[in-house]
Amino acid sequence: MDSKVCDLCSLAHVPCYGFLQAISCKGQHSISYTLSRNQTVVVEYTHDKDTDMFQIPCYQMTGYDMVGRSTESPIDFVVTDTISGSQNNDETQITQSTISRFACRIVCDRNPPYTARIFAAGFDSSKNIFLGEKAAKWKNPDGHMDGLTTNGVLVMHPKGGFTEESKPGVWREISVCGDVYTLRETRSAQQRGKLVENETNVLQDGSLVDLCGATLLWRTADGLFHTPTQKHIEALRQEINAARPQCPVGLNTLAFPSINRKDVVEEKQPWAYLSCGHVHGYHNWGHRSDTEANERECPMCRTVGPYVPLWLGCEAGFYVDAGPPTHAFTPCGHVCSEKSAKYWSQIPLPHGTHAFHAACPFCAAQLSGEHNCVKLIFQGPVD
Repeated sequence: MDSKVCDLCSLAHVPCYGFLQAISCKGQHSISYTLSRNQTVVVEYTHDKDTDMFQIPCYQMTGYDMVGRSTESPIDFVVTDTISGSQNNDETQITQSTISRFACRIVCDRNPPYTARIFAAGFDSSKNIFLGEKAAKWKNPDGHMDGLTTNGVLVMHPKGGFTEESKPGVWREISVCGDVYTLRETRSAQQRGKLVENETNVLQDGSLVDLCGATLLWRTADGLFHTPTQKHIEALRQEINAARPQCPVGLNTLAFPSINRKDVVEEKQPWAYLSCGHVHGYHNWGHRSDTEANERECPMCRTVGPYVPLWLGCEAGFYVDAGPPTHAFTPCGHVCSEKSAKYWSQIPLPHGTHAFHAACPFCAAQLSGEHNCVKLIFQGPVD
């Protein structure tokens, strides 16, 4: 794999009089720390033949057009702001992105075990990173400069890896030089958190990276090898449909739609009361009030709650096991295995400047209800 740019640790602090020369050199990568109007520290970087660097910025949605905030050549992967509960609606608009133009960079070893490390901020087309006067920055005891981006790059490593036994880890912030810190009081506070010396910026299978607007799931090659495939999920869908689940009231046969038609509600699509888990076909009765159009009373157990269509979660990389799809997230109705549903239901994802809440991995809708998910109760055919 060829690298555009390779990142190593800082080599030299350039005096202020060499600032323009350092940042204008086309073959030199550098990070500029502006301490005041009259003082800037430039840290130069050199190429490393043993690593590859990949950079992640964002695109900003304006109206109906996708406008690149950073379409320059140093970019390897582009992400967009995540819209909670989005179902690929073309009318969804983002007026202002909160993701940095050059959000972060990931440096991967070329040799086994191919360790990947994450760093805040990325180099622009001039091969520079600029931390302005208002950005959080400091000099470490060893004399090297470091800093944080405006909204920060947060990382959470799951305990026990990304398996059916996984548990949520602790969210940390990654600095420009890759050190690990506790979270700031608010997302863009000037004061950094405390240095966590026994933790590193090495990404693990299942690590979550939050860019303040989008949360990324890091999967390793070995982790994906043990993950259910798209074919496996399709086989599970066909197996459920082959069992001919029925609406307990209308007695009509239900069937999950093809994954290719996941945005179209079909006539035979199963619906569920998310307060109890009873699965029905669609019907237009059971409303308890005109104000709560989505609140229905289940005809089986009289429980009142959201009544939504069920969608089979089709992104295989989000599954922690290969179990059958028996649980649904509330209130969106995405369906996956029990252990996958329970894992994501207890993961606190960053939201806004200082809030955290669990969200559906398939649509990013904020989860609700007693357990954030519910076990589905299907009725088999009566014949």
